[in-house]
Amino acid sequence: MGRPILLFSGPWADLPLDSLATKAAGWGYSGFELCCWGDHLEVQRGLSDDGYSPARLDLLARQDLQVPVIANHKIGQAVCDVIDKRHQSLLPDYVWGDGSPEGVQQRAAEEMKATFRLAERLGAGVVSGFTGSPIWGYVAGYPAPRPDVISDALRQFARQWHPILDAAREAGVRFACEVHPGQLAFDLYSAELVLDALDGREEFGFTFDPSHMHWQGFDPVEFLRRFPDRIYHVHIKDAQLTLNGRAGVLAGYWPSGDPRAGWQFRSPGHGGIDWVSIVRTLNAIGYDGPLSVDWHDPGMDREYGAADALRFLKSIDFDPPSHGPKAFRG
Repeated sequence: MGRPILLFSGPWADLPLDSLATKAAGWGYSGFELCCWGDHLEVQRGLSDDGYSPARLDLLARQDLQVPVIANHKIGQAVCDVIDKRHQSLLPDYVWGDGSPEGVQQRAAEEMKATFRLAERLGAGVVSGFTGSPIWGYVAGYPAPRPDVISDALRQFARQWHPILDAAREAGVRFACEVHPGQLAFDLYSAELVLDALDGREEFGFTFDPSHMHWQGFDPVEFLRRFPDRIYHVHIKDAQLTLNGRAGVLAGYWPSGDPRAGWQFRSPGHGGIDWVSIVRTLNAIGYDGPLSVDWHDPGMDREYGAADALRFLKSIDFDPPSHGPKAFRG
């Protein structure tokens, strides 16, 4: 099918964008999912300086790179999270402010609205990111939450995100919420709850990243089949369960690559995910958007890995039959 293959710039934000663009073009990527941190994309500068967005696009165009998706995971996380000191390192000073939780959430919401306006200026049709969660601490904890606590959290989420999604609608840009531990939508059933809380509004869909599903032990293909019309973006990252009788599937206290963890991220094709089944299902549901390599593998040189990931994806992103069965729609 030849879907566009992007490099998610978030894991590479330690490099200046011009340097990363040269590398990505050399590896053969068609563009970026461009993150709003590091020097890659500055939201407020993009809105206040009329020359900034054209200059960013020109920098990328010189390497024949596109930017159909921008990412603002760090800001989105602060919209619904229970704010604590961990969030300060995620946020620019003007969003963190004095650190008062309500103020941080409000400023994060305004920054997300601004992100959609910037996406419109850049010609990007999708913003990917996180929503945060006021109840993530309950998921694996004790005591378990009462049903009314869950209902209240979903109503809070809807109150906080409806105005942001109004801004998305005005900009003609969709939000792709990354389904991920730490978010309100972290598996198939919680994704259903989140969609219902928003009354199914069309601006809201999902970033499908099978590594987070494989890690938790549920089938990524079932997620695609359940939400065929809500897959607005796709991340490509592999994972390997490393259960040895001592570790479990929770993230634990360990850094990436620590052998005490019960799972590890892997470069695409080097983990336990059935990628051929995923490509077949993407074909079946009619997903023709980009595939974005979210590269993370603590046991591999990242420049080798980025080039290897692209080769792997090109080898498996095959066309569906020209006169095959109708696309899967639930």
